[in-house]
Amino acid sequence: MRRSALLVGIAVALCLVPTMVLNAAREAPVAESSVGKVQLLSASQLAFGPNGVLFVGDSVGGSIVAIDTGDTKAPASAASIDIQGVDQKVAALLGTSADQVLINDVTVNPASKNVYLSVSRGRGPDAATVIIRADNAGQLSVVPLENVAHTTVSLSDAPQSNTSGRQNPRTQTITDMQYVNGNLMVAGLSNEEWSSALRSIPYPFKQAERGTTLQIWHASHGQYETAAPVRTFVPYTIQGQPYILAAYTCTPLVKIPVSDLKPGAKVKGVTIADLGSGNQPLDMVPYAKDGHNYILVANSSHGTMKLKSDNLESYKAIESPTVVDVAGVPFDRIPAIKNVKHLASFDASHALVLTSAPANLQTVALP
Repeated sequence: MRRSALLVGIAVALCLVPTMVLNAAREAPVAESSVGKVQLLSASQLAFGPNGVLFVGDSVGGSIVAIDTGDTKAPASAASIDIQGVDQKVAALLGTSADQVLINDVTVNPASKNVYLSVSRGRGPDAATVIIRADNAGQLSVVPLENVAHTTVSLSDAPQSNTSGRQNPRTQTITDMQYVNGNLMVAGLSNEEWSSALRSIPYPFKQAERGTTLQIWHASHGQYETAAPVRTFVPYTIQGQPYILAAYTCTPLVKIPVSDLKPGAKVKGVTIADLGSGNQPLDMVPYAKDGHNYILVANSSHGTMKLKSDNLESYKAIESPTVVDVAGVPFDRIPAIKNVKHLASFDASHALVLTSAPANLQTVALP
C-alpha cells in the first residue's frame, strides 16, 4: 500500500509538470524569488552553489532555477557511491521502465556528497522533468519541487526554437554550468550574431545580462567558428589569472580569460589543443596528483583522456589546420574508465562516473 501510494503521488506530481513551450518572450530578464512550485519545462545541466543551493538549467524555458535543497550536512564518514543498474532503480522509483528514463546530467553536492540527477521521464516533447537524489547509502529519492524556496532567472538572449535543422538551437541554450566565485557561469547558444555564448550571472540572482559571444579557431574544420556551443568547461587559473577552459565538438580545447567575459562582448578564444575529430567532449574534471595538474576528460568517441595541464601558458595558439589529428596539450588515454556518459568531481582523489551498458553510478579513483 505504501509503495502504491508513493507511485500515485509521484505520477500526480509528474502530470503537473508543464509540457514544453519552445518559444519564450524576450522581456528584460528579471529574477523571481518565491516559496512554491518550481516551474521547469526541462532540466539539462546541474551545478551546486553555496549552502546547498542546486542550480537547474532549463534550456527549453530559457531560464535557470536555484533551489534551496536544505542538504548541507556533511557525511559522518568518508563517502562513496556505488549504484549498479541506476537506470533500472530510477525507473522503479518513478513507476516506469528503464527505456523511458533519460539521465541528462549528474552533479555532487560538495557539502553532503549526495548525488543529484536531472531525469526525463518519458521520451519526446512531453517528457516530464524530475530531479533525483542519491545518498551515500545508494538510496534514491525524488527531490520535491512543490512548496520549496527557489529563485528563477530568465535569459534574454536565449535562441528561438527552430525544428528544421539537425538540432533545435533552443535545446542548447544551456550546455554546461559552473558556480565560480559568486557567479554562475553558463555556456550554450544565444540569439546573437555569434551564437556561441558564455554568460556570467551573479548569485543571488537579480538579472542575467547578455552573454559574451565567442569565436574560436577549429583546427579539425580548418576555419573560425562562432555557432558551435561550448560543450563542457572548467574554471582554471593560469599564471595567477582566472580562465575558462572550454571544450567543443571535434574537439578543440580553448582558453578564455574571465576578465573578457563582459555583457554583449565578442571574444576570440585561444585554441591550445585539438583532441581529435568525430568526437564530443562530455565532461571535464580538473585535479592535482603527485605534484602535477591534470584534467580528466570524458568523450563520446575517444574514451577518457588525462590531459597534462601544468604550464598551460606554454602552449602556442593553434591557428591553422593541424597536420595530425591531435595537437597541443598532451594527454594519456585511460582505458580503465570506459563507457562514460557523465563525469563529475567527487572529492580531491575521486571522480563520480555514470556509465552506460551497464548504467552504473559510482566513484572511481582519479588516475
